[in-house]
Amino acid sequence: MVHKVYLIGAGMGNPDTLTVAAHKAIQTAGLLIGAPRLLEPFETLPAKKLDLIRSDEIVEALRDSEAETACVLLSGDLGFYSGATPLRDRLRDFELVSIPGISSLVYFCSQIGTTWQDAHLLSAHGRDCNIVGELQSHAKCFLLTGGATKVVDVCRELDAAGLGDLHVYVGERLSYEDERIESGIVRDFLETDFADLSVMLVENERPVVRETQAPSLGDDAFIRGDAPMTKEEVRELAVSKLRVRSDDTIWDVGAGTGSVSVELALAAHAGSVYAIEKNANAATLLHKNKERFGVTNLHIIEGNAPDAFVGLPAPTRVFIGGSSGNLASIIEAASAMGSLERVCITAITLETLSEALDAIERFSLTDVDIVQLSVARAKSVASYHMMMANNPIFLISANMALAEGDDA
Repeated sequence: MVHKVYLIGAGMGNPDTLTVAAHKAIQTAGLLIGAPRLLEPFETLPAKKLDLIRSDEIVEALRDSEAETACVLLSGDLGFYSGATPLRDRLRDFELVSIPGISSLVYFCSQIGTTWQDAHLLSAHGRDCNIVGELQSHAKCFLLTGGATKVVDVCRELDAAGLGDLHVYVGERLSYEDERIESGIVRDFLETDFADLSVMLVENERPVVRETQAPSLGDDAFIRGDAPMTKEEVRELAVSKLRVRSDDTIWDVGAGTGSVSVELALAAHAGSVYAIEKNANAATLLHKNKERFGVTNLHIIEGNAPDAFVGLPAPTRVFIGGSSGNLASIIEAASAMGSLERVCITAITLETLSEALDAIERFSLTDVDIVQLSVARAKSVASYHMMMANNPIFLISANMALAEGDDA
């Protein structure tokens, strides 16, 4: 059995990017293990070479070998989406030495002349990744591609989400003589082929983020016009009662000017919000407020609910600020898509409150929370200030009943 194992970060594959310590370990090892492209530069060395990638096969080979020392070559750096992570736990019986390498992140950012300490790091190579959600909510993202998700797939997904104008750098065959680095906007690369294992750096000048840590925006921040607008205190409580997660898909039904839609889009910064509004004037304001706050994850649907739901992705959350008497059919249509977890309804009139109470029973809603909110604001009258009351409003929030067999 091998006694001493070196885990070596081999960089991108070109031996010129190896550290001196890595070169020394490789020159003296009796066994070299790694992917073919990492072993190729050392084919003239006398050490035995094994083309292995799976951690269980590597461990078995180390146990069976009679070599005194061995080097396991791993692409990039040992701490950046590296195969070293699952290996370390399985190599506790060996004397283990780690020699870091140059990651594709560090190398690529150096080549394009930018920093990487402010980059959000992602990998779509062999793992699930919310590409649109992550890139729309960060100013700078570094992305590993490969396997089922290649550069062209990323670009097409971004373009379909309305992010085709984001600036992007793409790199392939990094560190080799035929290294290729290109830059442009996402839309430039919708039909461009790159090597399977390529990297990307995407810059977003207007990521979907809150500019302050306040849980809501002030009323004066919105373009209002003549359409009714849900006031700040109600918006803040509604988003809270809806229990929004960063990657939720949310429908805002009866969106009005879009004040709640914008708040939901900022809360679900890695998700999507679909604002449904039947009034053309209100829809115009919706578009203006979307542009004002740069919420690219907000999508505006003009039409009557529930007919306007056709073709929309299934929601996990639904906010109903206006139903025009169609409350039950709205909830029924949303829940029929199978992913709805929670609803929040605002009611000013007793008739709407009655509809909401009927819906609670009809759809067997759980964790029901009903709050009446009354807000008064000070208004100057001559040299005095008087508290002027807004209309009281009910907020009804609840979970959809779990289907039989679902986890709680």
